[in-house]
Amino acid sequence: MMLSFLDLIAAAFFVCCWYGYTTFARKKAKTTDCIARCLHQHRIHWMHELIGHEIRVSDASLLANLERNIAFFASSTLLVLAGLLALFAKVEHVATVINSLPYAAFATEGKIQMKISLLVFIFVLAFFNFTWSMRQYGFLNVMVGAMPVDGQRENENLKRYARQMAIVQDQAAHSYNYGLRAYYFSLAALSWFYHPLLFMFASAFVVYTLYIREFQSKAVKAITAGQEILNQERDI
Repeated sequence: MMLSFLDLIAAAFFVCCWYGYTTFARKKAKTTDCIARCLHQHRIHWMHELIGHEIRVSDASLLANLERNIAFFASSTLLVLAGLLALFAKVEHVATVINSLPYAAFATEGKIQMKISLLVFIFVLAFFNFTWSMRQYGFLNVMVGAMPVDGQRENENLKRYARQMAIVQDQAAHSYNYGLRAYYFSLAALSWFYHPLLFMFASAFVVYTLYIREFQSKAVKAITAGQEILNQERDI
């Protein structure tokens, strides 16, 4: 058998951590203040304010800046994929290096190939998410360009249209977040080359880090407070 029983357990634990946290975060965001939930409200406020902007150069610049960040990760992902594919020709050298490390699990060429394949799959998934995010921001730019101007911001049809724009932007941000999450878990997968127990620990640590940053960080508290302030302003 190419993979040991411990390797199979570690791989299954990794999948459970990734899929489990993604499902947990999606459901918890519906009832708990977090980055995703609060930023969605901020996007709604932004799109409502955009209704009254006759000159939307600043809004276009903000959207372009978001797209540039995603484009950077998308292009970087291609470079990472090229490096990983090149590793398939150096499997013997990789196995020699790993087996020379103290306390590392014994690595065969077959194991190395499977572990590299996992990393390739992760970065292909990240690339799909980043490019889909870029496309959705492109859709949003079209919707912004099509929106009429209402200086009083009283047109109910335009308010509903603004909410639809916020949804498109929200979906683009989710795709970007999924791509970044793939990068986090790729670092955990990298530890599998050393030892499956370290792989399991790294997977759990990534889940802990993501949870703290998305639900318990100071940034979340500040964004939540800002959302409450904006809600009060819109009620005036």
